[in-house]
Amino acid sequence: MFSLRWAVGSGKHVNKINFVEPNTKIIGEIESKSDFRIDGVLEGKINTSGRVVIGNEGSVKGDIQCAYADIMGSFNGKLSVDGLLTIKSDGVVEGEITIGKLAVESGATLNSQCTMKTVSVKSIVEAVSYTHLRAHETSLHL
Repeated sequence: MFSLRWAVGSGKHVNKINFVEPNTKIIGEIESKSDFRIDGVLEGKINTSGRVVIGNEGSVKGDIQCAYADIMGSFNGKLSVDGLLTIKSDGVVEGEITIGKLAVESGATLNSQCTMKTVSVKSIVEAVSYTHLRAHETSLHL
């Protein structure tokens, strides 16, 4: 079964988490801004600005575009993660991956062509300028 569950956060922040339950198979494309946990089987595409978690019993064959991903089950296809991809000890990742950061636990399987996303020169210059500005402001207030 595919379900939507609510997890209440502090203050105004409320997270929506979509679940693909065990013994469920979905074939198709999913577009969302919410997090996903997959404990069943998904064949197709997921595009979300949230986190994708593939549970121990979960399996995905296809394409995933997301902000963060945690893999405990199996993935085969094209995976693009803007932030951190974490492959847990039982996780299996095969295919092509493009990631911001990577964490692989001992025992995990990673058989992929891996590309790290690069930081643009503009963002580095902005970060250095901001740090320099903050240091300058701090020294003026001493």
